[in-house]
Amino acid sequence: MSTTANAAAPPCSPLLDIEVRRLAGDEVVNLCEAYRGKVLLIVNTASKCGFTSQYEGLEALYDRYKDRGLVVLGFPSNDFANQEPGNEDEIATFCRLTYAVEFPMFEKVGVKKGAASPLFERLAGAGAPYPKWNFYKYLIDRDGKLVDHYVSFTKPDDRKVVKAIEKLL
Repeated sequence: MSTTANAAAPPCSPLLDIEVRRLAGDEVVNLCEAYRGKVLLIVNTASKCGFTSQYEGLEALYDRYKDRGLVVLGFPSNDFANQEPGNEDEIATFCRLTYAVEFPMFEKVGVKKGAASPLFERLAGAGAPYPKWNFYKYLIDRDGKLVDHYVSFTKPDDRKVVKAIEKLL
């Protein structure tokens, strides 16, 4: 992005003006700065869940639409039935080797009300429910505003998810 474009960039969305650490790494990323102008699908993930196969659909969505501005952001959580018991290195290896995950993954976090990470607190503050299980999905528009959320049973390739993403792109 050019300096002129940076100067004209809108201010950070309060929802995304937050720093998170990359999975199994030391790099800290400000979500607003890193993904300004992108459509985001934020997902709380787990490696030993009945919905874990959704990693495949999330990666397919990311691969299909990343060149048009979609970024899937994964946040592993062990909040439900101990379904993400591993450390971050184990989670990263599992995602890469089992589902060839290339979309950005971030630190293992809490997502339940009362123990949620700041990002999931902000999503709830923006009007979305706290996740009630793994693989809740939160759709954020290019301006950093919450557009919709989807429960665990809603697959990444569900028509309503794809249609909403395409509308924002």
